[in-house]
Amino acid sequence: MALFRKIKQTISLLRNVDLDALGKISQKIDLPQVMAAVGELDDRQLQGLMKMLKSQSKKGQHKLPPIDGDFYDLSLKLSPEQREIQLKVRNFMEDEVKPIANDFWNRAEFPHHIIPKMAQLNICGMAYEGYGCPNQTFLMEGIMAMELARVDVSISTFFGVHSGLAMGSIYLCGSEAQKKEWLPKMQRMECIGAFGLTEPEVGSAVAGGLGTTCRQEGDEWVLNGQKKWIGNATFSDVTVIWARDEVSNKVKGFLVRKDTPGFTAEKMQDKMALRTVQNALITLSDCRVAEADRLQKCDSFKDTAKVLKMTRAAVAWQAVGCSRGAYESALKYTKKREQFGRPIASFQLIQNHLVEMVANLTAMQTLCFRLSELQDQQLLTDEHASLAKVFCSMRTRDVVSRAREVMGGNGILLEYDVARFVADAEAIYSYEGTKEINSLIVGRAITGYSAFVS
Repeated sequence: MALFRKIKQTISLLRNVDLDALGKISQKIDLPQVMAAVGELDDRQLQGLMKMLKSQSKKGQHKLPPIDGDFYDLSLKLSPEQREIQLKVRNFMEDEVKPIANDFWNRAEFPHHIIPKMAQLNICGMAYEGYGCPNQTFLMEGIMAMELARVDVSISTFFGVHSGLAMGSIYLCGSEAQKKEWLPKMQRMECIGAFGLTEPEVGSAVAGGLGTTCRQEGDEWVLNGQKKWIGNATFSDVTVIWARDEVSNKVKGFLVRKDTPGFTAEKMQDKMALRTVQNALITLSDCRVAEADRLQKCDSFKDTAKVLKMTRAAVAWQAVGCSRGAYESALKYTKKREQFGRPIASFQLIQNHLVEMVANLTAMQTLCFRLSELQDQQLLTDEHASLAKVFCSMRTRDVVSRAREVMGGNGILLEYDVARFVADAEAIYSYEGTKEINSLIVGRAITGYSAFVS
């Protein structure tokens, strides 16, 4: 009976064994030796072996979740039209910018050829009404800033300077004649704008310490001084220059046209961040600007501050985009990169970093979403914008640092994109108001005391 039972078991086993596969395996390993080793295993060891084999067999069948930084599905709050715009911009960035981003960043040059293609997106002056502008929400303007920065923070900055700071200055502070002359052309990106506020010796103290001066002589204004870190200024068609009136000591704005005598823009070299952005050191030497090109609705720095408040929200969204790009790049990498026979995304420490990243990113996204809602409801305050800038720029530093960490040595190579996000995050941290200045704005709002040095 025992012999018959063994024969029956052997026949049953042979029916379920792929003899061809067994033959191939026997060419690679000593099957009798393997069988002998397996025979010496106890029940617990055999169960562990079977569990491992089943896990390996399912490895190729396991469907991984998509790589998406929108963990709380905020895109579901957008209308179909808004979602269409978002995806149109995303596709443009993926198809036209991503393949060239590292090359132009590395060479510190700007891809001028993308401007006509970008113009076709019809997103300049997103939240402005009239003058050919889309008249969309500030929420959509923020979403656009995020989508651009998700692939390339430099391109997002170029766009923010042109559409936000330059066009915004004209939209908020310009006369009707100035708006009609400039905004339609700038919306179509036929003319590119720049914004000149920061100076070599004056950054955070621009409200009361501008060194660039202006004085009126008849129907002209004479401008003297320097501006530093002025994005787009090496090729802009019009540059908004803010200067202090020698007589009234008030800040005034001017539209300085390209090739105006006395206006020179020298490209800044050796930057470690936003290398694609063409920042310039501007020198104004008895630069004469017509009274017709003075921003007619700017009488003090308070008017300048209106522009900064409006665009600071978009910079917070830009930080979200930088973080999202770094997170999604790192997540993609960890799913493909294998060590010890497994994707590193399956390791506990790597997952901890990824969770910290998506938590920061999600907090930033939800904060900015509410910020833009306040802006659309005309409830936005300086402290609202400043809190978003402070929080998002700080959290971005943490996200890009973790993205670089999970990628190991490859995290410092441009070909994996994260190195560029790490560097560009440092620029976001500083411009549109440093962490310290924005913190003091929020601190004044919540305590009632101003800690600014007077």
